[in-house]
Amino acid sequence: MPLTLGVISETAPGERRLSVVPDVVKKYLGLGARVVLQQGAGVPAHFPDAVFADVTFAASAAEVCAQSDVVFCVQPPTEDVIAQLKPGSVLLGMLQPWASAARARQLAEGQVTAFALELLPRISRAQSMDALSSQGAVAGYECALIAADHSPKFFPMLTYAAGTIRPAKVLVIGCGVAGVQTIATARRIGAMVEAYDVRPETREQVESLGAKFVDTGVSAAGTGGYARELTDEEKARQAERLAKAVAQCDALITTAAIPGKPAPRIITAEMVAKMKPGAVVVDMAAETGGNVEGTVAGEKVWIHDVLVIGPVNIPSRMPVHASEMYAKNLFNFISPFIQDGALALDWDDEVMAGACLTHAGEVRHAGVKQVLGL
Repeated sequence: MPLTLGVISETAPGERRLSVVPDVVKKYLGLGARVVLQQGAGVPAHFPDAVFADVTFAASAAEVCAQSDVVFCVQPPTEDVIAQLKPGSVLLGMLQPWASAARARQLAEGQVTAFALELLPRISRAQSMDALSSQGAVAGYECALIAADHSPKFFPMLTYAAGTIRPAKVLVIGCGVAGVQTIATARRIGAMVEAYDVRPETREQVESLGAKFVDTGVSAAGTGGYARELTDEEKARQAERLAKAVAQCDALITTAAIPGKPAPRIITAEMVAKMKPGAVVVDMAAETGGNVEGTVAGEKVWIHDVLVIGPVNIPSRMPVHASEMYAKNLFNFISPFIQDGALALDWDDEVMAGACLTHAGEVRHAGVKQVLGL
């Protein structure tokens, strides 16, 4: 029997992405694998069953799991679906590894080898597999559009018969992949853009995009490309210098996140209160607590005369391209270990070992075990 790869329908509220797309299916078939897709799984992402050639369809997630050696997902499966995974099978996707000790235990006790893309080592070879980056790019693009859509001002400069309208001023906080895409998109729309990040090495990239870097004199360069947490003194100094830039902008977009931890609170209620009437705030980190005091995940709230938006699951707003990007991330992770139509896991491989959440009946990732108390 050839290696069977299974794709299940996503059940999380509002989730529209799919973990495989037709072009990537062809690549799996070329490696000698067989693909089983749950009927209708691609419909929310605008990939109807008819566009998948040479795929075996199954009526339910249970049927997919019963046949599959590897199961792909976008978000963590439900407890019922995890219970249906075959012992010894592989689960691959964004599993939110720090979110649930119960889920990690269930995967381990079910003898499932689970790989969480959030755990990928931050090394050059893993970049093509990095779903956090690919989906962050989608989110950054979308947040710039959300801000422009809700702003009472034009983003670009506009010249008309009676004069000229000045472009809106946008401030982006957090200059990782999502922030850089936000900056680039806001600039393409025509806004004047300023940006801030606690990692000073991002300054050159910000300026290369035509934006101005806000220098607060605080550096939080950390390991693995992520920022470290600031001390209370550093937070106070950062807040003081940021407050002026926040007060002057027409749209504020925050993108700062620390994997596995609540989003850092950067913008205080006092800063929001001093923003221009009609200003818009888009808090990309709303799902993990928000960078802005007063953000409500999934809601739009008015604070004084400032609209604060807390969008959730932002990549699902663009499911076609988000799914294409994500499916390629999964393929780049698993394909090196598919040999002659069979799966050959290599535990000496740095990427595979680093992304492993559970294997052989135990939770393997030391960092997750520490956070979850396992």
